[in-house]
Amino acid sequence: MQRLLRPKSIAVIGGGAWCVSVIEQAERFGFDGAIWPVHPTKAMVGGHGAFPSVADLPDAPDAAFVGVNRAATIGVVEDLSRIGTGGAVCFASGFSEAGAEDTDAASLQDQLVAAAGDMPILGPNCYGFINALDQALLWPDQHGCAPVDRGVAILTQSSNIAINLTMQQRALPIAYVITCGNMAQTSQAELALALLDDPRVTAIGLHVEGFGSLRGWEALAALAHERGVPLVALKVGASDRARQATISHTASLAGSDSGAQAFLNRLGIARVANLPDFLETLKLLHLNGPISGNGIASISCSGGEASLIADMAVGTGLTFPSLSHGQRASLRDALGPMVSLANPLDYHTYIWRDAPRMAQAWAAMTGEEIGMTLSIVDYPATDATDWTCTVDAAIAAKAMTGAPFGVVATLPELMPPETAEHLAANGVVPFHGLREALAAVDAVQSIEPPHKDPICLPGTASADTVLLEAEAKAALAAYGIDVPWNVATAPENMADTLPSLSGPFAVKGIGIAHKTEANAVRLNVAREDILSTAKDIGTPTVLIEEMVTDDVAEMLIGVVRDPAHGFVLTIGAGGVLTELVQDTVHLLLPVRATDVQAALYRLRCSALLDGYRGKPAANVAAVIDAVLAIQNYVLAHSDTVSEVEVNPLICTPTRAVAVDALIRKA
Repeated sequence: MQRLLRPKSIAVIGGGAWCVSVIEQAERFGFDGAIWPVHPTKAMVGGHGAFPSVADLPDAPDAAFVGVNRAATIGVVEDLSRIGTGGAVCFASGFSEAGAEDTDAASLQDQLVAAAGDMPILGPNCYGFINALDQALLWPDQHGCAPVDRGVAILTQSSNIAINLTMQQRALPIAYVITCGNMAQTSQAELALALLDDPRVTAIGLHVEGFGSLRGWEALAALAHERGVPLVALKVGASDRARQATISHTASLAGSDSGAQAFLNRLGIARVANLPDFLETLKLLHLNGPISGNGIASISCSGGEASLIADMAVGTGLTFPSLSHGQRASLRDALGPMVSLANPLDYHTYIWRDAPRMAQAWAAMTGEEIGMTLSIVDYPATDATDWTCTVDAAIAAKAMTGAPFGVVATLPELMPPETAEHLAANGVVPFHGLREALAAVDAVQSIEPPHKDPICLPGTASADTVLLEAEAKAALAAYGIDVPWNVATAPENMADTLPSLSGPFAVKGIGIAHKTEANAVRLNVAREDILSTAKDIGTPTVLIEEMVTDDVAEMLIGVVRDPAHGFVLTIGAGGVLTELVQDTVHLLLPVRATDVQAALYRLRCSALLDGYRGKPAANVAAVIDAVLAIQNYVLAHSDTVSEVEVNPLICTPTRAVAVDALIRKA
């Protein structure tokens, strides 16, 4: 892979305009290696003498751009592989991406992979790559990259998005841009792994449409963490979840994106929602790396901006820690008695143009609880001469403290490129847009080490069997789930099956998927009313169980098989309002007790577990044990199980009891 991405010699196969452009772009970018065009009839291509075939090349090239039609591509790739080429970019389209229109497309892609053998290929249906560190590229179109000494790498399937990202003017040094198209042979994770061998890469951004090999991504996350290279993903599109039918609350709550988010969380990869946030997050990681904690500080010369950033931070994971005694003393010394001290801080304009005092005030807004300090400055497009003091103050504050520091323009266009470059050169992050800055800081502060345990990969057998509730409870009870006494019986046999229990009881119809909606669940039934209640429900058999009456909270614990991401564990508020409340956290199996505990306290309903408005606290340890027991069942049946749900899990001061359960399996 290194020969392909850092070539000393390149071959360009084909003579069309795209191939000529590849040669021109390489020369314009400063590539000083050998360029060998290949064309069967043309003597010259792009100003270079052409060789009639791959076999006629003077040596095996490090990298080749294959710019011929899809049918010819397969033969050319086979020839390149045979002579030992370092790797190839397959430009042609009409392979697997055209499968809906062309039944031969998928077969052609399989032939291409076979032709490549051990030779790495990018694509098909992609532009190739730009290596701005070594001024080497195979790229058939214009781009905005410039040579750099170090910078971030960007990987995407979309060549058009790649072009647009290279055109950014946000003081972000881009070291590599790689497009991978159909990823017929080489995945994004494999490419990113190769980039980790280049110490000049400071962060890697991944525009992800689908993960593919989950094990490959786990290996990438582990090595990236070991090398200290943070990863950020812009994950788009729905997953390949294959739910035959939604028969549980869990399946509807764990939507197509929940597995992807849980997978990224598990890998310790920051996630953003759009391209501007993607670029700003990469910039922050390049200049500063991951930040410690979620506390931020804001300083501006406008109360409006102070209010704006406070409001815009609502809904993120960011907080504004109160000023310490030391911070207040330093600020008072710099600003005088007329400024009200707070975080966010409106420092007015009393010290405007006095860069040393501005730097003192801005430096005072850093501290142990502050992961990032943001100075809000909008540079006028007319004449920004009087704003030079803000640049000097920011650079001085960064030098004085060494703390993470950024200058933020509320609107992206109010950060001039030359100002951004000057700030970045001195270690200050120039943020283009206030919303984008908050999104970047929020994404970066969430980066954690990847989970050490590999995820459990599910089986693929069709899950065509739904266990009856009593069967599901018995199966889970064998793995440690606490279930109430229950018996399934026909109403006419009820007298022979009821023990000497006083009740109250729950009576449920058997064979109905959504019992509550069908009025097939009756609660608080007295012993003497069980028979009449069972007859009123009307199913041939009913489930009678003793009710749990000392509940503190109702939880939902569910697992669904997600072919794209593994087994998704959903923990959330349970009971009849589950889908209405939608208070859930999603994890991937396997989990540890500490993971479950942390997830429980991320829920809005977690206050109930600790005792709310005079009610006793729940036995949280029992809740955690219940989740782990469900996990143990799933892991033991991972080749066949598709869905497991306990809803509700009744949480009491002493127990966590599964009063309803569902299992769907092969």
